[in-house]
Amino acid sequence: MVKPVEKNKEYIVEIIDNGFEGEGIAKIDGFTIFIPNAIKGERIKILIVKVLSSHAFGIIVEILEKSKHRVEEDCTTYKRCGGCNLRHIDYEETLNMKQRVVQNLVNKSLKNKIEVKPTWGMGNPYYYRNKLQFPVGKDKDGNAIVGVFANRTHEIIQLEECMIQERQATQIAKDVVNLINKYKISVYDEKNQTGLIRHIVIKTGFRSREVMVIIVINGEALPFQNEIVKELTEKYNEIASVVLNVNNKNTNVILGEKNISIIGNGYIEDFLGEYSFKISPLSFYQVNPVQAEALYNIAIENTEISKQDIVFDLYCGIGTITLFASKYAKKVYGVEIVEQAIKDAKENAKMNNVENVEFIAGDTEQILTDLIETKIIIPDIVIVDPPRRGLDNTTIKNILKIKPKKVTYISCNPATLIRDLSLLEDLYEIKMIQPVDMFPYTSHVETIAILKIKSKQRGDLIVF
Repeated sequence: MVKPVEKNKEYIVEIIDNGFEGEGIAKIDGFTIFIPNAIKGERIKILIVKVLSSHAFGIIVEILEKSKHRVEEDCTTYKRCGGCNLRHIDYEETLNMKQRVVQNLVNKSLKNKIEVKPTWGMGNPYYYRNKLQFPVGKDKDGNAIVGVFANRTHEIIQLEECMIQERQATQIAKDVVNLINKYKISVYDEKNQTGLIRHIVIKTGFRSREVMVIIVINGEALPFQNEIVKELTEKYNEIASVVLNVNNKNTNVILGEKNISIIGNGYIEDFLGEYSFKISPLSFYQVNPVQAEALYNIAIENTEISKQDIVFDLYCGIGTITLFASKYAKKVYGVEIVEQAIKDAKENAKMNNVENVEFIAGDTEQILTDLIETKIIIPDIVIVDPPRRGLDNTTIKNILKIKPKKVTYISCNPATLIRDLSLLEDLYEIKMIQPVDMFPYTSHVETIAILKIKSKQRGDLIVF
């Protein structure tokens, strides 16, 4: 087959749509070309950089007709780091793009062509990340630097400011690196697996304003740690915890399993809604608490839980949505495979004096089967918040078997969400699909789907 484009040649194209990652899509003689940083409606000159059997990739050489949604870039490094790939588009249009992504999937795969609601945006979509994870490296002069990895490389881009990261956290990270240079502490070299300092991780309580500083080291101790901690805490009263995290493995995983607390209790606290949560170095906590609170409130309000309802919260993490649901339910069972998360969840329930919850550590597929077949606990409502791969077949089959009256599906991946909804929609009516912008200026979209069992489908008796 003769392809209509050639590598290293220039072409003029019209951008007809944007893809899942925000990239522009053009066609030449029906052949698809993906162009980063291009916007639907633009006419541009491109250079083809890669040609495959079914599609090609290009880069912008010149914008001939600019979209009305294109804005002045406010970050000099976003194209290289890939952290927020929609900074060249005005915020309202990024919300529209995310709605269209979900709607296109609905139209393509579901029988019920439900109209996807407008994306729930953020009032101030800047400096929203409460967790900073920056690698530490060296510049050409051998000085320690902190920043982010260039997209798909391990080259560190030194940052002065990040438009999506909590501002003070960025400044603390830079001060930690200044102290590393001051005390001449070695920096990890991943090629040789030598040197001490690997990463700086900072967690911030957006409501409490408490800060945890985590220094990830290839060793068991930090030289001059007392001096470093003294200087940091004198400058930042908000620092409630400083932790050394030991990671001696040759891995891309940032945090190791061992934590050594230098000051504080090894955790900080923050608040979502009316609940407080302990945040430890290894615990998962939504990185955008403002939108997380909105997400949970939308999910719980539209699920319409009653005091007679038994609720299963699958993939419950540290129990955030479990606690939100507990206020309205008879009892909520939270299931999560990560044992540390379940420990945190139990502690969070105790701390908030919530007694009508039970947390179980284990694989969701197995635990759900055990709850309904062995313990004969049949939920009225099932809430799921699975990883990007979506639900496994056994969990879907179990939901179809027990026929809870409502299913609330929270998803970080619209493609697997719609795939799973297509397996449930014969039994369930999809009442609402609501995208939520958890990560402004990125192509990621969180989505809530509310399902209600169709009339006469829920049986009075389930026999196993």
